[in-house]
Amino acid sequence: MIKPINTNLQKLSRPSLPATRADLFIGQDLQDTLAAHRKHCIGMAANMIGENKRVIIAQLGPLPVVMFNPQIISQSHPYQTKEGCLSLPGERFAKRYHQITVQFLNRAWQKQSLTLTDLAAEIVQHEIDHCNGILI
Repeated sequence: MIKPINTNLQKLSRPSLPATRADLFIGQDLQDTLAAHRKHCIGMAANMIGENKRVIIAQLGPLPVVMFNPQIISQSHPYQTKEGCLSLPGERFAKRYHQITVQFLNRAWQKQSLTLTDLAAEIVQHEIDHCNGILI
């Protein structure tokens, strides 16, 4: 279901709670909402659609990938970049890493690990920051 974008800074600044299997529906809501905003959005976190759970979606090439309880387990090659966010007006500077490895649970609740670089890594870092209550 397409959900409205949350712009409440107080709610966005709260760290998200761990996701459970009961939260699988959030993955579909994120996918539907991301598709509705695809012209200007490449990733979302559940708190951006009003769900305070550790769930994100990232457009990784042609596929949107939903991640439950994502966690960055390694990162290398830091850099500064400018990012925008659907929940916030304008752009802001952020420290990111060119390469990360992220562990997460997929929709089948299986543990997965991905090593991502450049834009894909940046998207996931931005969305995990949302889960941690960190806004750019």
